[in-house]
Amino acid sequence: MTRTIINSLLRITSVFLLITAAFSSEIWAQDQPTANALYVCTPCNGECDTLSFTEGGVCNHCNMPLILEKDIVKKRSIAFYLQDGVEILDFAGPMEVFAYAGYEVFTVSKDKDPIITQGILKVMPDYSITNAPAADILAFFGGNAGVAYKDPEVINWVKSQEDIEYYFSVCTGAFILAEAGLLEGKSATTFHDALDNFESNYPEIDVLKDIRFVDNGTIITTAGISAGIDGALHLVAKLNGFDMARKTAYFMEYDKWIPGEGLLLSEDNPYKGLMNVEKLKAYVGTYEYLDNSKVVIAINEREQSLIAIMGEKKYPLFYHGSDTIVALNGEEVLFQRNENQTVIGFKSSKYVDTLFHKLD
Repeated sequence: MTRTIINSLLRITSVFLLITAAFSSEIWAQDQPTANALYVCTPCNGECDTLSFTEGGVCNHCNMPLILEKDIVKKRSIAFYLQDGVEILDFAGPMEVFAYAGYEVFTVSKDKDPIITQGILKVMPDYSITNAPAADILAFFGGNAGVAYKDPEVINWVKSQEDIEYYFSVCTGAFILAEAGLLEGKSATTFHDALDNFESNYPEIDVLKDIRFVDNGTIITTAGISAGIDGALHLVAKLNGFDMARKTAYFMEYDKWIPGEGLLLSEDNPYKGLMNVEKLKAYVGTYEYLDNSKVVIAINEREQSLIAIMGEKKYPLFYHGSDTIVALNGEEVLFQRNENQTVIGFKSSKYVDTLFHKLD
């Protein structure tokens, strides 16, 4: 059942990208092939994951969007441990994030009996703790978490897992990490109503309040429910880059995400190398475009990044340095400056001989 949910999410993504591509007059959303580029299928766990294509579009085997091969990064696996009574949004929000970002997500429980989440949704776990495959990331969630962290068999399974790159918890899922000894001497957070209990039960943990997430480097704990989406986007930013995290948030229409809105205690900060927003303001303005239309480039204050506005539509733009930005589909836009280093317009990789002038 879980794989069906994940595949559904991926196919929704496909529909989204196809609709976006339909706006053929807009380079900000249109899919344009790049010369000599190789395209691959968006990971779908099918045989076509091994194929390559010379042009963009849609895979004729699974109907998933084709993406540039250079944009493929290591496909990590993430095990979602779910206990009976688990909070739906605790795991469903991060599941959407990781599925869209191309992770291999599977569910594990103590056994393979159906799980009833909040007494509403029935989930059939993919694996039990006796046959679950190895994962790169282990994730734990709140909602009746005592069933898991008070169970010695579950905690022993957590302790026995080897070569885990990252641990991730949402809400009271942090209690499972704490019981396994993974948070000893570290800072962590959990659901607001459980903070005092968390602090009294585990005095060796520096429990932080009024914070969205805590990143200890290889262990990320988040506050409750919706905060799991923020923590998942942060982990995607760490492992796949800030651009992928922005694309994911855009696809999900999650406009509450403030990048880095947590405590980062590790050196691998995915936001520290971003362009200073004051310098990005050089590109802000209204530009002429095709058929007497206009495009407005503005700052997304929440994300501290650029966006393109055409009519009522807004698209994220990705700054890649040297006056170059990349649109949602990989289209490159190169800004032009005059002798005074003032931005006067832009050229695109589609219309290389046309200068679209800046109007203000």
